[in-house]
Amino acid sequence: MATGEKSGGSSLHSVERALNLLEVLAQWGEGGVTELAVELDVHKSTIFRLLGALESRGLVDQTEDRGKYRLGFGLVRLAGAVSARMDITSQARPVAMRLSNDIGETVNIAVLNEHHAVNVDQALGPASVSAQNWVGRQTPLHATSSGKVLMAHVAAGERARLMKATKLVTFTERTITTAGELGRELEAIVDRGYATTEGEYEEGLNAIAVPVRDAQGSVVAALSASGPSYRFTLDRMEELVPSVKDAGEQISRRLGHIGN
Repeated sequence: MATGEKSGGSSLHSVERALNLLEVLAQWGEGGVTELAVELDVHKSTIFRLLGALESRGLVDQTEDRGKYRLGFGLVRLAGAVSARMDITSQARPVAMRLSNDIGETVNIAVLNEHHAVNVDQALGPASVSAQNWVGRQTPLHATSSGKVLMAHVAAGERARLMKATKLVTFTERTITTAGELGRELEAIVDRGYATTEGEYEEGLNAIAVPVRDAQGSVVAALSASGPSYRFTLDRMEELVPSVKDAGEQISRRLGHIGN
């Protein structure tokens, strides 16, 4: 077996042990190195090493009784990220479905994930029954309406980092590929409250997107409507701005946001 294969297998085994360790602590509430080693049938030095790695990430911490470990608040952070996305999806779905039925086009909910926009839910309108499924797909921030909305509403430093991470890859002849032009468009998106794309990611696909805010007013998702360019024209998108904005505001209110 090659060295790389051995290393990969060892890493996977360590991950499995770490997960088993977390599950035991979840059941017990707390535990010491010796008893955890007995329970998991591994050497104490292995348990101590795993606990050290987990503690450094805040996934476990020591109790006041030194030598005892329990689950850490780092798990709350991880669970909160999943819970927030699940909440966005559940709160957005009925609004997205109504909008999709009203306008007859595909409606998506997307969130920021590293340097991509990830679609977490989709509603298909009467005219979009043959549309592709975007759920779970990572899409480029600079070439999609949802991505532009998400990028437009982060801090300046984070925006610069995201631009660099996307590498402003060209997808069609309409894709924006310079930081200056994209920066100007993102500022305009903040001012007008919505973003559009015309064949910038896929030829013949147009879209409009608006921000979705949480109770604190932070943009946590983007609501988009998209369709083929022969039907979903720029004029049609402009006509739908009030409806799409209203849907975004409805979802924001469902998430606890109050205000404009």
